[in-house]
Amino acid sequence: MLSSAHRLTDGASFREATRKGRRSGARTVVVHLASDPSLTETPRVGFVVSKAVGNSVTRNRVKRRLRHLAREHLSSLPGSAVLVVRALPAAATASYAELGADLERCLRRVRAEVSG
Repeated sequence: MLSSAHRLTDGASFREATRKGRRSGARTVVVHLASDPSLTETPRVGFVVSKAVGNSVTRNRVKRRLRHLAREHLSSLPGSAVLVVRALPAAATASYAELGADLERCLRRVRAEVSG
């Protein structure tokens, strides 16, 4: 579980990250990473899992998996990072390892763009 300090909850921050942040996609997820020192001192993460992914049981399973995977990457994010992870329909049938590999690959790409 993510601590409340690391959760992205307000719609304005979601919009800001998806519109102005760097984006990278894979088969199961799309990642948006924005960095704004005025927003926060700790990295915050939010998830978007639409009904296209599946029914409520499937969506919640995908969210739990992504939350756990994202928690492992918090230390590698800049302190002012706002990360939005959007699940694609393929995430419903993907294994935990496939989700982890896609998330890792996307985060590596956007971190390189934001830092460099």
